[in-house]
Amino acid sequence: MAMSCKDGKLGCLDNGKYVRYTPEQVEALERLYHECPKPSSIRRQQLIRECPILSNIEPKQIKVWFQNRRCREKQRKEASRLQAVNRKLTAMNKLLMEENDRLQKQVSQLVHENSYFRQHTHNPSLPAKDTSCESVVTSGQHQLASQNPPRDASPAGLLSIAEETLAEFLSKATGTAVEWVQMPGMKPGPDSIGIIAISHGCTGVAARACGLVGLEPTRVAEIVKDRPLWFRECRAVDVMNVLPTANGGTIELLYMQLYAPTTLAPPRDFWLLRYTSVLEDGSLVVCERSLKSTQNGPSMPLVQHFVRAEMLPSGYLIRPCDGGGSIIHIVDHMDLEACSVPEVLRPLYESPKVLAQKTTMAVLRQLKQIAQEVTQTNSSVNGWGRRPAALRALSQRLSRGFNEAVNGFTDEGWSVIGDSMDDVTITVNSSPDKLMGVNLTFSNGFAPVSSVVLCAKASMLLQNVPPAILLRFLREHRSEWADNNIDAYLAAAVKVGPCSARVGGFGGQVILPLAHTIEHEEFMEVIKLEGLGHSPEDAIVPRDIFLLQLCSGMDESAVGTCAELIFAPIDASFADDAPLLPSGFRIIPLDSAKEISSPNRTLDLASALEIGSAGTTKASTDQSGNSTCARSVMTIAFEFGIESHMQEHVASMARQYVRGIISSVQRVALALSPSHISSQVGLRTPLGTPEAQTLARWICQSYRCYMGVELLKSNSEGNESVLKNLWHHTDAIICCSMKALPVFTFANQAGLDMLETTLVALQDISLEKIFDENGKKTLCSEFPQIMQQGFACLQGGICLSSMGRPVSYERAVAWKVLNEEENAHCICFVFINWSFV
Repeated sequence: MAMSCKDGKLGCLDNGKYVRYTPEQVEALERLYHECPKPSSIRRQQLIRECPILSNIEPKQIKVWFQNRRCREKQRKEASRLQAVNRKLTAMNKLLMEENDRLQKQVSQLVHENSYFRQHTHNPSLPAKDTSCESVVTSGQHQLASQNPPRDASPAGLLSIAEETLAEFLSKATGTAVEWVQMPGMKPGPDSIGIIAISHGCTGVAARACGLVGLEPTRVAEIVKDRPLWFRECRAVDVMNVLPTANGGTIELLYMQLYAPTTLAPPRDFWLLRYTSVLEDGSLVVCERSLKSTQNGPSMPLVQHFVRAEMLPSGYLIRPCDGGGSIIHIVDHMDLEACSVPEVLRPLYESPKVLAQKTTMAVLRQLKQIAQEVTQTNSSVNGWGRRPAALRALSQRLSRGFNEAVNGFTDEGWSVIGDSMDDVTITVNSSPDKLMGVNLTFSNGFAPVSSVVLCAKASMLLQNVPPAILLRFLREHRSEWADNNIDAYLAAAVKVGPCSARVGGFGGQVILPLAHTIEHEEFMEVIKLEGLGHSPEDAIVPRDIFLLQLCSGMDESAVGTCAELIFAPIDASFADDAPLLPSGFRIIPLDSAKEISSPNRTLDLASALEIGSAGTTKASTDQSGNSTCARSVMTIAFEFGIESHMQEHVASMARQYVRGIISSVQRVALALSPSHISSQVGLRTPLGTPEAQTLARWICQSYRCYMGVELLKSNSEGNESVLKNLWHHTDAIICCSMKALPVFTFANQAGLDMLETTLVALQDISLEKIFDENGKKTLCSEFPQIMQQGFACLQGGICLSSMGRPVSYERAVAWKVLNEEENAHCICFVFINWSFV
């Protein structure tokens, strides 16, 4: 076989003779390689004809050169990946050593305290306990306390408060001031987001994290100080005053407002002091704390409709890392005044797990995502020509717009109409700022279509329903709760102007993945609803409606994760500054109990909701026999752009629509609950497909029958274990129907990732659409063998995802999947070692 040579200047043939390429030929081949790294034999001959400089090279030599070039590229990528993993492991090892040192200090302190108390019981005259076991970073705060420094609004008084905040923060970040326990479900490792811990038995709620990010310390400090950038619940941070300090630091006085996550609770605000300084070892520190009247510092009067919460010393310790990047220690410590909300909602404000998920881990995700975007090149541009940063900005606009609708602040122009005690609250906004965003598209001469924005919102309590599963149902089964006429009405505010650029490639539903972060999944997609609306020019001809949709929190294993489905109608041109009126759902878990769900409910909700002969849902009992008692609160908000004279009519319609959605959600929630049975749920099941567990068993049995080896390495015999292992298999496993034009019916997670689609949208993709011309020819030649012998091995090649992106695979295996009666049910493909080109 051909062997590679340095710089690609030599190639070797089977007879052992090397061929030397000229620099011009190498340059031409490199250019062709970047256009098509794996050309077919026809394409190679075409390249020789089109490029005269290659005319004296045989097609076989061209093939050898491309093979060698791909091999070198793969080796380079692997070497780069291993170097990155090694750097990450080194930094993680350093973090773990520091964590181990902190734990040893904590053990030493506890042993010392235990010894002291034992002696104290026998000898009450002993002096106060020795604090020599505490971390060295805490020593400064004892000195400050003993000196009685000034505590007022003067620069010296503020510096005193700042230095005390710094010492207390460091004692939490690297010392033993707070008893930390590992966050449930979060294990440190090279692929984890970081080392996450939560408080145990301290005032308020606290969370701590430390991790490695590929950004310089000054850049990290800049990002963490811009809280609205990464904290979706942050409405605004106003810098009221800035004071430089003699040691080169900066003291800032801040006023911060947070959105309320649900309509059942008031929003929070904070009056803060933020201190930015550099330690002697070169580490950068950004620490914060609330300013209270007891400190005699500057005060901020209470703001109507807001609850003043307290931030205890918190912040960020940012240290430069060897080889580039930074190691960051994060501490969030708050008292959120849980007594100001209904008792059922208090877990949201009293749980350190919730604080860790929505605040502490959020900033780590943001830092890692930005670092990833910095290192990515043009290959990160998606099918619409937008980079991840642009999509992230769109997701922030959707989330912020939904928060504004849920909160309805009066200073933004919102006012309540009708009975404020109604189950569905109706608010309207006619302020110019709000309408300017809605009518932005019509600055080209078209008349505005909206003079009022109306919002219908409500909250409801859900019992024993996993938020991730319910949200997945709402996303994948829109027809079960949505009204097509309402969808058309929502889109009526978005008028189609004379634009030439249109969004293409909608095969029913298109997924645009945002930069995925570890332990967290967030992505955007565009949904095309065909023929629901009417064009402005013709009131009879229906037009398609496009919805931009944001999905997050669909990972069932994450603890305390908020699940959101937020969408907004968009114009077909879909500009970056397109007007957005977000609507949707937010589901927040209230209890710490974690749902143990069976994979069939995770992978195929419709199958799980199939009604048995006795009228009991198959998802009504947990596979483990355990019953959970988790609660969650769902908030629903829908926005409409309307004309003022239709306000009463639309308000009545919106109120009834939201009530109908609540009724649908209650019905679905009852079916999804593992501790309830439902004899009235008539949800449809996919026709012609068995349950996911049965299909998984058929796939593995048929593979063993034809290939003589096991598809899965695990020896688990249970259907649930087989499905779980199949679902998490690293290779892409995809099933297609036995039709003249086969369409896909099932895929594991790797298969969905490869095709960039979902289980629902998968059924709109035909087998021939994913192969290039060579792949189609290979499939046509091998298909008879699959039907006759039951299996075939396919050579490596290129296929296409649903977004049109090329995907290379090393090889593929296809086999018939037989059911219990030994009849062919479908054809299964496994694509081995696939990757995006």
